[in-house]
Amino acid sequence: MALWGCSLWNDCSIDNTWKKRSFNNMYELITEKTLAEYEAFISSHPKGHFAQSSLWGKQKAAWTWRAVAVRGQDGRICGTVAFLIRKMPLFGVSMLYACRGPVCNLEDRETFAALMEGARALAKQYHGYVIKIDPDVPCQNTQFRQMLESFGFRLMQEGKNFEGIQPKFVFRLDVAGKTEEEMLASFTQKHRYNIRLAVKKGVEVRVCGQEMVHDFTQIMIETGMRDNFVTRNEAYFSNLLKNLGEHARLYMAFHEGTPIAGTLAIWFGDKVWYLYGASSNHHRNLMPNYLLQWNMIQWALEKKCRIYDFRGVSGDLSEDNPLYGLYKFKKGFNGEFTEFVGEMDLILSKPLYVMIDKATKLYQHRNVLKYRRENRDKAPEAPKES
Repeated sequence: MALWGCSLWNDCSIDNTWKKRSFNNMYELITEKTLAEYEAFISSHPKGHFAQSSLWGKQKAAWTWRAVAVRGQDGRICGTVAFLIRKMPLFGVSMLYACRGPVCNLEDRETFAALMEGARALAKQYHGYVIKIDPDVPCQNTQFRQMLESFGFRLMQEGKNFEGIQPKFVFRLDVAGKTEEEMLASFTQKHRYNIRLAVKKGVEVRVCGQEMVHDFTQIMIETGMRDNFVTRNEAYFSNLLKNLGEHARLYMAFHEGTPIAGTLAIWFGDKVWYLYGASSNHHRNLMPNYLLQWNMIQWALEKKCRIYDFRGVSGDLSEDNPLYGLYKFKKGFNGEFTEFVGEMDLILSKPLYVMIDKATKLYQHRNVLKYRRENRDKAPEAPKES
């Protein structure tokens, strides 16, 4: 399958006829000719995100990637939004999903209006029943949320945990201009101790390639079964390293030559994201996860990034929440607890939206049951304490 959902760019009739006048701005669809310019824009913009890159479009092979751009009066790109478009089986319609988009000046209503005109044109072409966006915008920015609502978007997920496609609550660490010594000093004393303990106990972290994807996947299954979530398959992780290239790293922690934990991180623009993490039921007392996090933070420092993103935590901060341990672990690195605006939907067909939402939830529930049934023998019990 071609990245663009068609074998040639012009197969989908994407040419200059897609340029439209909206107020004083024009929107256009990104083509092969303008792709490099697009990637340069989003990688240098403060709101740039790997999920808005065509590299992520390659990773999502079951989706079609399309991007809309708007140019300013100087002829240069001033705003973009990329969509992953998924045709829903049986219904013959599509969801348009802008993960962590748009990338633009959040106060520029005119540019956003032009981007949304392009989004509606894509929705018409692909028979869209919903345009879903999940912007990289803190919830405190009520002005931006009100602007979204004025365009017809509505917040659909009010949950405190991981109900959405992407986490609504994350931890972010300011690493701009920091040295390793300054970063270490900012962690809690317990976290610094655990990082040093892992080194003292002989844990070794290496940046690995395809040769360790199988081991990482097996530890991910172990983690998923222990913590009750569905994990990706081996091919997905292998393709991620191929598709993201230098932007992705697989970190593995070893003890006496045995892999005991691993993480996948992505660097794009001025940020590094902790995307996936896995730890064996055994050797957790060696604190490999602390050392893995420190190695990924060091990568962010090496790349002179502005932000290291720990990604998802629960928004329910009560200590009796089963996910509180994840919050406590990430909090100890002294990041900033951040709540995003959340997933907001522009519903184009209410009856189809309701039906597909119910069908999707049923599918997801069955998928969890199938995953646990297929992997129940793959997760060894944690070692008993003597």
